[in-house]
Amino acid sequence: MKIQEIYTKEVLPKLKEQFGIKNVMAMPRLSKVVINIGFGRNFKDKEFIKTIENNLILISGQKPVLNKSKKAISAFKIREGLVIGASVTLRGKRMWDFIEKLVNIYFPRVRDFRGINEKCIDNNGNITIGFKDILPFAEVEVEDLEKVHGLEISIATTAHNREVGLALFKLLNFPLKKD
Repeated sequence: MKIQEIYTKEVLPKLKEQFGIKNVMAMPRLSKVVINIGFGRNFKDKEFIKTIENNLILISGQKPVLNKSKKAISAFKIREGLVIGASVTLRGKRMWDFIEKLVNIYFPRVRDFRGINEKCIDNNGNITIGFKDILPFAEVEVEDLEKVHGLEISIATTAHNREVGLALFKLLNFPLKKD
């Protein structure tokens, strides 16, 4: 069964019963997934930036947006308007497909993975997960990687507090662990 079907058939009734939510529109749901990669020291390397763009296209299925710096920071040799990262925002069907792959394929492929710490969920019920490398993502071929880089995945929900967000992610079979 797909994770979106699990959400509608199993998760919503359990959350409704657990938190006593009467209005269907007040039910917590996933609103978007943001995949972000910062260029770091390699922000001047055009080939590296192109590689990251291609990797994000392979992972997400859509073209990334290049993020520019908002202000100059002389200690990091960054000027205002310089491209320092790339990100992709997924919504709708692509979001659900990505979350399905994240839970069922990517997490099991991470080396020495013991679960996501519950502290990653913020007070608004959103979760942010960092990957040190992109090797767990099956779409990216290891032979093509010149430099290993990480990425960050943020999943935004409409949960109003941490408890509801935690329950939502547990019911969606996210591998959460207590610290």
